[in-house]
Amino acid sequence: MTAAQADLQIDRPAVADGAALWRIARDSKALDLNSSYSYLLWCRDFAGTSAVARDERGEPVGFVTGYVRPERPHTLLVWQVAVDDAHRGRGIAAALLDGLVARAGGEYGITSVETTITPGNTASERLFVSFAERHGAALEREVLFPTSVFPDGPHDPEVLYRIGPLSL
Repeated sequence: MTAAQADLQIDRPAVADGAALWRIARDSKALDLNSSYSYLLWCRDFAGTSAVARDERGEPVGFVTGYVRPERPHTLLVWQVAVDDAHRGRGIAAALLDGLVARAGGEYGITSVETTITPGNTASERLFVSFAERHGAALEREVLFPTSVFPDGPHDPEVLYRIGPLSL
């Protein structure tokens, strides 16, 4: 853990964090921004499978949202990962992901992780490749949603990353 990570608290998000998570996602310029309402719901309904990093004042500076796949109850689907611009490059995203998966492994029996990444999102690619390496897990990739299925205009394909089984 780096000194920057030692100053952080990683825990479950609360509804009161929803607005901050929405702002962090909006300001990332890399994520598909969902409605502010969806971040509030996410913090209420999926807090157990999500995590927030807080600075020394308790303010959210990063988050990871996820859910347990109904058809694969030992798989955590990571929906979004974002870190406030002022706090990037300190390993916070990796600490969030590791912390969440450790907690979800204990609480939900998670043994694998899935996420989707658009081609060219090298930060996310590095994050999940290094996660797989740290946990001694295989990583498979395949296109989950090709460009042609998106109804709202041009969208890059979403490539599914499957990581597991994990050694937690």
